[in-house]
Amino acid sequence: MTAKPTARPARPHFSSGPCAKRPGYELAALPIDCLGRSHRAKIGKVRLQDAIDRTRAILQVPETHRIGIVPASDTGAYEMAMWTMLGARPVTALAWESFGEGWVTDAAKQLKLDPTVIKADYGQLPDLSAVDHGHDVLFTWNGTTSGVRVPDGNWISDNREGLTLCDATSAAFAQPLPFEKLDVTTFSWQKVLGGEGAHGMLILGPRAVERLESHTPAWPLPKIFRLTKGGKLIEGIFVGETINTPSMLAVEDYLDALRWAESVGGLKGLHARADANAAALNAWIDRTPWASNLAVDPATRSNTSVCIRIDGPADLPKTMASLLEKEGVAFDINGYRDAPPSLRIWCGATVDTADIEALTPWLDWAYATATAA
Repeated sequence: MTAKPTARPARPHFSSGPCAKRPGYELAALPIDCLGRSHRAKIGKVRLQDAIDRTRAILQVPETHRIGIVPASDTGAYEMAMWTMLGARPVTALAWESFGEGWVTDAAKQLKLDPTVIKADYGQLPDLSAVDHGHDVLFTWNGTTSGVRVPDGNWISDNREGLTLCDATSAAFAQPLPFEKLDVTTFSWQKVLGGEGAHGMLILGPRAVERLESHTPAWPLPKIFRLTKGGKLIEGIFVGETINTPSMLAVEDYLDALRWAESVGGLKGLHARADANAAALNAWIDRTPWASNLAVDPATRSNTSVCIRIDGPADLPKTMASLLEKEGVAFDINGYRDAPPSLRIWCGATVDTADIEALTPWLDWAYATATAA
C-alpha cells in the first residue's frame, strides 16, 4: 500500500469551472461602494468600463475590436453571436469535445443551417486544412472537456470570406489568441482568472460588426440577444451599458482578478503560470505508467484543462476523485460527464505550481488505494 502523503496542496481547488480564485483572494477585500447602486449610475458605468479597458489591455485586444459584457457566461456570449450573425453564408462547425458538439447542435437543430461538420474523437483535433473559409466557422480554441486545443491560428485564412466565431473560454488569458484571425471571440470570467459565473465577454472584430449591420436573421431574436437597433450596432453595449442587469459584486470580483493579473506580469505572466502548472502535471504523467494525457499530440495539449486517462476500469477515475475530495486535497477533478473516463485537473494561471506538485503524490496514493480495494 502506498503511504498517504504528508504534504497537501495549500489550495485544493482544481475544478475546470468555476476555477480557483487568485492566490491571496479575500472576498472582504472587494470594494462595496457600488453595491446597492444602479449599474446605470455613474459609479456603475465607470466600473463596467474599467473592466472592459483592463480586459483590452491585458489581453492585448486591438482598438479595432469592440469588447462587451453580456449575460449568461461564455454560453450566452457565443449564442448571441450565432443567433445574430449566422445565416448569411454557409457554416462549418468543428467539434472534438462536448462544447463544440453543443455549437453543432445549435447550428443544425435550432438554427437549421445544415452546417458542414468536421469532427474528431476526444484526444484528437479535426482536419483543420479541410475548413472552407468561404463559410462562417464555429470552433472552440481550447476544448475544455478534452484538453485539446488548436496549436495556433495559422490554419485560418487571412483572406477568408466567412467569419470565425471562436469560443475561447478556457484559453483567454492562458494561451495566445490572434485577434486579427478571430472575428468573434467569447469567454467567461470564471475560467483562467477565477472570476464568478453568469457574465460573458463578447469581442467583435470589424468584420463581425459589418455582418451585424448588414444581415437580418431569418428567425426572431430575444431582447437579450439584440446587438443592433435600426441596422446599427448598439455601441453602448461596448462601453459598459449592459443589455441586462449585471452583478456589480461579480464585476468587482473580476476587477480584482484583472488587477492581480497586472501584478503578475500581465498576459506574459499569466501564460507563464499556466505553462508551468501544465508542465509540472505533464512531468508526472510522463513518469507514471498508468496515466496518459488524453490529448494525443503534444502540440495540441491544453495548458489549462489537462485531461488524464487512467488505465483500469471505467469507474476508476471517479473513485480516485472521490477519495481525493474526502481527503480535502483535490476538489472536482473527475472528468466531464460526456468525456471518456478520465481525471481533469485545472492548470490555469490562478493555480500555484507548488499545489500541482503537492497533488501528484496524492494521485499516486489514490490510484494505489482504489486499485487495492
